[in-house]
Amino acid sequence: MLSSAHHAAHHADVVIVGAGVSGLAAAHHLIAAGVTVTVLEAADDPGGRMATESADGFRLDRIGQLLNTSYTELTRTPGLEGLTLRPFAPGVLVHTEGKQLRAGALTPARALASGSLDQARLSAALGRLAALPPERLLARPERTASAALRSRGLPPRTVNAVVRPLLAALLRDPDLTTSSRIADLALRTFARGRLAVPEGGAAALPGLLAAGLPPGTVRTGIRVRSVATNLVTTEEHGDFRCRSVLLATGARAAAGLLPGLRVPGFHEVTVLHHAAAAPLPWDGSLLLDGDPKWPVAHTAVMSAVDPTRAPAGRALVTTTVLGPPPPARTVASRLARLYETATRDWELLAVHHTPEAVPAMPPPHDLRRPVRVVAGLYVCGDHRDTNTVQGALRSARRATTAVLRDFGIPLPAAEPALPVAA
Repeated sequence: MLSSAHHAAHHADVVIVGAGVSGLAAAHHLIAAGVTVTVLEAADDPGGRMATESADGFRLDRIGQLLNTSYTELTRTPGLEGLTLRPFAPGVLVHTEGKQLRAGALTPARALASGSLDQARLSAALGRLAALPPERLLARPERTASAALRSRGLPPRTVNAVVRPLLAALLRDPDLTTSSRIADLALRTFARGRLAVPEGGAAALPGLLAAGLPPGTVRTGIRVRSVATNLVTTEEHGDFRCRSVLLATGARAAAGLLPGLRVPGFHEVTVLHHAAAAPLPWDGSLLLDGDPKWPVAHTAVMSAVDPTRAPAGRALVTTTVLGPPPPARTVASRLARLYETATRDWELLAVHHTPEAVPAMPPPHDLRRPVRVVAGLYVCGDHRDTNTVQGALRSARRATTAVLRDFGIPLPAAEPALPVAA
């Protein structure tokens, strides 16, 4: 039995298990409401899958999540006031049939003026999605994204050459097995904002959240063995007593601590980072590969989007493959074609393969999966909402709202401004 002094040292109103973005965001919401919090993380550093490693002056993301400047949860989460987003060039470039087409950046009138009826139709379709409230999209019949594309009224060549690779990149789902409602929401978000990355690497976002918490709130290197409504038992650090427990781990770890929670399927992602001599003639666009025979989903000269990610005189090219790692020579060969430049002198800096990068969202998909198990036990994460950073943050806000409601405390409003780098 632990001494009462030991118990007191470990006590908090809420113990959060997991220091990814959802756990850190939940801590901010609760502390803002006057609730004491302890966050336990098994890894040596907070951040979860939003990890960035440093190598020879380069900042290399492990998964390379794409954010969007229209993500509302970024402005609703305390602690992210200092986050700067580095947007890609408007829209995306799609390499298809040996040509590069820009999608999502032109109005229908400008697309028509350029002589592209297909682009005008696509721009009009995206504009209609952008104008619809989410509730209208969520009321549509639900099927797979792939099946829904056949009924959107777009020419098959536009669907196959542009929309499919765009949706695959946004959903990280090469076969488009995702719910059509989620796909519509993803396209709506794309049409309303610009794709972006955090300045300094993906880890900058959880890094800001962790740095903004009171010292000692986050405790790393602590493995949790079991949870109850008022107790968290760890492998080597004793018991943490509390009034409530919030699980903010990945789906599989959450189900291991709470048997009965569903473990979804997952999409695997491989990210390859290459160093090249600078400058590369690139405008900061995200380049999609519209040819499904090749493994590349999308690629970008990341140092053109965020110069802090590469040392002076070098360029960083980041490439995402939706699947297992392909042969490095195959990727280099395809990148030479996509960028129309020789890649034989490019240096492969890192290959990051994540088998369970994001939860799958096949139909039927519940956008608001329950976050309250029982009074005193809650769960949040990208497996409770959408599998995006936006979804992880939103699930944290929903879970903390449930905690505070059970405590009888109203959730304070928090609407910090979020600067966007030009």
